[in-house]
Amino acid sequence: MKQRLLLTFYCLLITTCTMAQSTTIVKTANGIVEGVAEKSGVLSFKGIPFAAPPVGNLRWKEPQPVKNWTGTQNAKQFGNTAMQYNIFGDMVFRSNGVNEDCLYLNVWAPPGNKKALPVLVYFYGGGFVAGDGSELRYDGESMATKGIISVTVNYRLGVFGFMAHPELTKESARHASGNYGLLDQHAALLWVQKNIAAFGGDPKHVTIAGESAGSVSVSAQMASPLSKNLIAGAIGESGSVLGTLAAVPLATGEQTGVNFGISIGANSLVALRALPADSLLDASKKYGVFKFQVTVDGYFFPTSPYSIFQGAEQAHIPLLAGWNSQESDYHAVMENEEPTKENFVKAVHKLYGDNAPEALKYYSPATDEAVQQTATDLASDRFIGLSTWKWIDMQSKNSGKAVYRYLFSRPRPNKDNAARTGGAVHSAEIEYALGNLATNKTFAWDADDYKVSATMQAYFANFIKTFNPNGAGLPNFPAIKGASVPVMHIDVTTHVAQEQNRGRYLFLDKVAKR
Repeated sequence: MKQRLLLTFYCLLITTCTMAQSTTIVKTANGIVEGVAEKSGVLSFKGIPFAAPPVGNLRWKEPQPVKNWTGTQNAKQFGNTAMQYNIFGDMVFRSNGVNEDCLYLNVWAPPGNKKALPVLVYFYGGGFVAGDGSELRYDGESMATKGIISVTVNYRLGVFGFMAHPELTKESARHASGNYGLLDQHAALLWVQKNIAAFGGDPKHVTIAGESAGSVSVSAQMASPLSKNLIAGAIGESGSVLGTLAAVPLATGEQTGVNFGISIGANSLVALRALPADSLLDASKKYGVFKFQVTVDGYFFPTSPYSIFQGAEQAHIPLLAGWNSQESDYHAVMENEEPTKENFVKAVHKLYGDNAPEALKYYSPATDEAVQQTATDLASDRFIGLSTWKWIDMQSKNSGKAVYRYLFSRPRPNKDNAARTGGAVHSAEIEYALGNLATNKTFAWDADDYKVSATMQAYFANFIKTFNPNGAGLPNFPAIKGASVPVMHIDVTTHVAQEQNRGRYLFLDKVAKR
């Protein structure tokens, strides 16, 4: 009888321990949260506050610590989406709506893990004016099935996240203003350092990643002395702060804030803070929501990001980065003109003036039929290619860490199932990279799409785990080494080839205005 009781107690103990490893209840530094177990077994915790609501007098201030709570907080529903309006039609949110109270993050964790797992913190794209951590394409469940703790983060956008103003600079103990969205991301990284171990993650093994503005954010966090020691690896998809959504001087940002206030009759910080969030959003839409830019504020960025990377003062960490084969459309160069060689030459002269002859050495269509592709290449390089190339180039030269470059080329299916044409457009790779094709019902994905996704996600997952994308069954993905710049072309037939167009980027870099 005694042995039977001991055996029963032992079984209960084992069961309790197993359940504890897979529990949906986690104690964070601020209080207890309760998530849910998904059908895959992955544990998800949604809408966890990582900073105080940036409302009232906290509007346009550095994120403040979240208040502790008692009892158990429900973490089964995504938090509010940051203030924005519907700019990009491809964004599908799962939150309950937009609200100025928006500083929440989401965690997906494998069940039953017994050791500290690598962590992925993903920043959404959307031009710093749109996006949300609840978007289906960023869902962290698929990555969690690969043995990775996955986190998505909300951050302030537009006028709420990036308005600088002389009065804001004056009231700040840092003598800085603007960059609140980037500071939100930094606060989330601090939260990860304090709390991710409770979810089974390793705070010393954090990779940050993002696409478009999210990729710009990754490069920005690498450049900032506030964040560079909080991260161990980085993944960038299409864009960097070294050209795309580049930082402007603080004085420029402050003047934008002043002009905005004047345009709506709010000539003081008190008047601006008194405006309801909806009214402020509407006013910014009329003024130009993209006018509120990242600034060299002297705090988050002590100097320009370009100077920081040039001086090798950024985070010296492994980097995997690249862009897509059709980041922009030929109309961005040709405007409304017919795509002929004659019109292309005129367009290049309009863009580059005295430097046009050199530009035409690198962007030279042989026939009228080739103009669309050449103009697309130029438009894509101007929009995304150059800034991502510069980031990769500088990191590979002065970090002493492995840097891997890719080009994603898989065109999406056409909605009418016609033959695929063109290249991979901006943002097309997200669902492939994060294993989320099935969440996007807009396109009729086929077996080859899932093959490409399996390859790309494996490269990403391997990098997050080991800071090396290579693994069993994958084409070898070499790191950049000196003058050897291999590029992994990710498509149905994924293969590596040496960089082909360095001259293009050297030219664009030479004429770039910094």
